[in-house]
Amino acid sequence: MNFLDGHLFPENQQPLIITAAPYAPGWLPSDFPEDIPVTMEAQIQKAVDCYNAGATVLHLHVRELDGKGSKRLSKFNELISGVRAAVPDMIIQVGGSISFAPEDEGQAAKWLSDDTRHMLADLDPIPDQVTVTVNTSQMNVTDHAEDADFRGTSRQDMALFDAYKNMTVPANPGWVEEHVRRLTAAGIQSEFQCYNINSLESVERLMRRGFYKGPLNLNWVAIGGGMDTPSVYSLANFVRAVPDGAVVTVESNVRNVLPVNTMGIAMGLHVRCGTEDVLWNPRRTAKQGTVDQIEQLVRISRELGRDIATAKEAREICRIGVFYDTVEESLQANGFAPNRNGGTQGYLRKTQ
Repeated sequence: MNFLDGHLFPENQQPLIITAAPYAPGWLPSDFPEDIPVTMEAQIQKAVDCYNAGATVLHLHVRELDGKGSKRLSKFNELISGVRAAVPDMIIQVGGSISFAPEDEGQAAKWLSDDTRHMLADLDPIPDQVTVTVNTSQMNVTDHAEDADFRGTSRQDMALFDAYKNMTVPANPGWVEEHVRRLTAAGIQSEFQCYNINSLESVERLMRRGFYKGPLNLNWVAIGGGMDTPSVYSLANFVRAVPDGAVVTVESNVRNVLPVNTMGIAMGLHVRCGTEDVLWNPRRTAKQGTVDQIEQLVRISRELGRDIATAKEAREICRIGVFYDTVEESLQANGFAPNRNGGTQGYLRKTQ
């Protein structure tokens, strides 16, 4: 991205898109019963509350009535349908990391199988986006946490703590290519989870080889533990490599969420918050629900003079529903340099 003179002035920035992540699949409802919804009615109402607070993207996971993350696509269909009816303009982004919470004490925290995650392309009604992880990686979500972040929560149990500490993200090239193909065929936009420059470069190669021909929406995931580091240096290094046509949302966890989001707001990027990422306020004097976190970001953005995106503006910025016919058109629309004419693009097969 090019940060030209005046890029910090609000009139030169896009309206802020806030992604809400209120369903907290890595926590148990008992960790924050006042805010983590369990019943279908409560899960739908949480989406409405987040939208009314200023969030225009809903990062969606689903729970069963027993509080566990749902593996049933029928439950995802039910929640998507309910959210569509209640807040029809909100962008629905299904989390591709479905049900990674351990089922029983001592089990590993693991993502569902490749075939099961592919089934997200069969959701009905279809979501606007599905998050796509790129490159298998360590995902130690405890890396930047302190003991106090887990005090009084389920992760105080060392078996659960170790399960999350040792969690990995399975995202091999063959799976990513097939997953993106299926999502595109269903009319679902891929929202790429980028952990560092390597994963961004892999996404670029996917586009140069024709596996993905659509708008480039990226989540920069800065949680440490195998992913990027939540610091201004890592963020600057990442966005320097991002083409100008991309949409970048910053994401972090524990008490890094608010500082990272504040940097993102000031820089003209977009933000994500919610109990999935952090349970506590900045001083850790009390737990802070998703709606309160959204309202906090709205206040900060308005203090900086930056507008909050309406749902219509968010859809236009993310180019929801847009796909391109050719690799060349896709590269140009996203701000990449064109492919070399006749030059090799690597050893992987091309789709055309």
